[in-house]
This record gives sequence, C-alpha cells and structure tokens, in this order.
Amino acid sequence: MSQFPRLETARTIIRMAEVQDVTAILAYYQVNRAHLEPYEPIRPPGFDTEAYWQQEVQHRRTDFIEGRSLRLFIFERVPNSPIIGSVNLNNIVRGVFQAGSLGYSLAAVKQGQGYMGEALKALIAYSFDDLKLHRIMAAYMPRNHRSGSLLKRLGFQIEGVARDYVLINGRWEDHILTSLVNS
Repeated sequence: MSQFPRLETARTIIRMAEVQDVTAILAYYQVNRAHLEPYEPIRPPGFDTEAYWQQEVQHRRTDFIEGRSLRLFIFERVPNSPIIGSVNLNNIVRGVFQAGSLGYSLAAVKQGQGYMGEALKALIAYSFDDLKLHRIMAAYMPRNHRSGSLLKRLGFQIEGVARDYVLINGRWEDHILTSLVNS
C-alpha cells in the first residue's frame, strides 16, 4: 500500500503524480493553457518541460511527507484516462491553526459536468478525516462565478474580500475569501 493518498469517487481517481505521469501532466497544461491562464499565476521557467515536472513530482511527494501540502491530479475511472484536473491543499499549517488553502483546476472539456464538485468532496473528507484539519480556506476572483458557486454548494462561507490579493497572470487580482470549518 502506498503512503500517498489515492481518493476514489464514482467517476474519478484522485492521486499524486508519479514520474510516469509527466507526459500526461504536460498534455493537461498544454491543452488547457488558454482556459487556465486567466485564473493562474504566470508559470515558472521550464514549466512546460519534462525536466521541470520530473523534479516537481518528487517535490510534491516530499511536501506531502513533510506535511506542507497535498497536490493531486484527477483522472476519470476509465483505462488510460488523461488528467482532467487538479486539486491542491497548499500552505498546510499545524499547531493551533490546523488549516490549509484549497486550489483546483479542471479541463475545459470537463466543465459543468460535476467532476470538480465530486473531487473536492473527496479531498475535503480526506482533509478533515485523515489529515485532521480544522479549516480549509479557498479564495476566488469575483469574476469567477463558476468557482464561487461551486464553493457555496460545498458549504464554504464567505469571510470577506482581499484587495490585490494574488498575482494572477501578471496582474494583482482581488479575491473573495471563503472557508469551510470542520466543526
């Protein structure tokens, strides 16, 4: 049994990347570049190379082992599925806080089919039940109505607005701050 989480839903498998996934990772980000670009930070140098992702796969595994983050890719439950999305729990803080920040992306062709809600429900359950987090925070740009609706359906509560919060695609963007608390 792997020390890394493998979450399964009715239609998806959500797991950490392995070295043999590098080609699929590159394909996901290349095919969805125009779709994701308005919502993501500028990609670092080398992002579109095998060498970058071979190192990144190991870096993500180390970050999980050391309790800093959990970054997973979403696959459909069909043979040889391409990557259809990602779900991430970043900046995990322990001690008196017990929280992490949620991030996610989904392939353009899979939008509006319920995949992300399904994947996030599994990640939330794992975060609360297995990682024993108390709080998951998520922030979205006010113009990203689809993300705001998804978080609301999942039970996230709006806590406020942060001006010029994150540098997205080369521009400081306001974000609506939300959280889900494991009571």
